[in-house]
Amino acid sequence: MSDSGHPAPVFGIAGWKNSGKTTMTERLVAAITARGFRVATVKHAHHAFDIDQEGTDSHRHRTAGAVETALVSGRRWALMHELREEAEPSLAEILARLSPCDLVLVEGYKREPLPKLELRRTAAARGEPLSPGDPHVVAIASDGTVADTALPVYHLDDIDGIADFILSTCGLSGNRYGADQTTA
Repeated sequence: MSDSGHPAPVFGIAGWKNSGKTTMTERLVAAITARGFRVATVKHAHHAFDIDQEGTDSHRHRTAGAVETALVSGRRWALMHELREEAEPSLAEILARLSPCDLVLVEGYKREPLPKLELRRTAAARGEPLSPGDPHVVAIASDGTVADTALPVYHLDDIDGIADFILSTCGLSGNRYGADQTTA
């Protein structure tokens, strides 16, 4: 949800393994938050992961059987939910749990029907493009030449151009502070 109570726009960063999704997401978050927008992110992992460490109190709570464990400090908080025998939640279910923000960037979930930027890196694990089979790809960022598309194409290092495109696509102005105020 945005600060106005409406759901925040959602924009995806998609690509094959080693295409630079995490780096792109990180750079876009920095560029867009520098413009005054509150950005949330969702990262899909295709493998088991644990953000908790064995032996910590919260890990002990979870392994004892707690379905949810909240870890809270004066600097941050985290809520861990154990799926146990439940199915993986949908992206929509995760988005519904996020705090209000201006924009949600989603890393992964390349098959979800949301507007997304396709990353193409010459060193990626796979080379075939996503856009021909995905009508939700609205732009491409690459470190090479892209001649097989009518979509907007950006260089992977054109973070400001990509950020402008995402904000425009999501109906957000280029700078939340207003046109005459700049950010560092």
